[in-house]
Amino acid sequence: MGNILIRDMAADERPREKLMRHGAKALTDAELMAIIFSTGVKGKSVVELSHEILADNKGHLSRVARLRVEDFLKRYKGIGQAKAITLLAALEIGSRAAADAIKTENPTVNSPDIAYSLMRPHLERLDHEEVWVMLLSQSGKSIREVCISSGGISQTPADVRLIMKAAIDNLASSIILFHNHPSGNLTPSVQDDKLTEKVREAARFFDITLNDHIIITDTGYYSYRSEGRIL
Repeated sequence: MGNILIRDMAADERPREKLMRHGAKALTDAELMAIIFSTGVKGKSVVELSHEILADNKGHLSRVARLRVEDFLKRYKGIGQAKAITLLAALEIGSRAAADAIKTENPTVNSPDIAYSLMRPHLERLDHEEVWVMLLSQSGKSIREVCISSGGISQTPADVRLIMKAAIDNLASSIILFHNHPSGNLTPSVQDDKLTEKVREAARFFDITLNDHIIITDTGYYSYRSEGRIL
């Protein structure tokens, strides 16, 4: 049996036709992936292939998006470089579109949820740690976000002087510190606690407020402020 094409499926099962009739939001994750892949593999329809990849990643598109092209080639028989690249590009476009929609609104960053939504595209799905700082105006709008350091799998050093330089150079009234945990563990480390305190004390010296320190993983975030650890 050769590749099973979308056009060979029953009309009411074809993802493209379903999208045309009901819109993209009516499609399942597997059906959207099927449109991107276009064709299945030997003995497996394109929708079955998409279901298999999702099931292998516990149903999470975020986990699929973390895969490298090499991972697709090793783990999924029949998936070639072109299919893998096309899917990863589509997932990245979706992530960037969501972030762009939030930035276009230019919201006041007055809650951990809003801060997380703005910074999530920078820090999720990474296989290494990065430390970022969001610089806020007096009205609570984001002036810009700056990557302070990029490092290893479990830890990356952050120079407090660079954080404060970014804040002073951009005349920030307050800042929010961010970093990611590639392991998926949302529990702050002792080093995370020490960095929080160092940045808070340094910022206070320049009359700048550390509003929060947020740890980001692929499945959520930890906020020092929400946990009552920054008042």
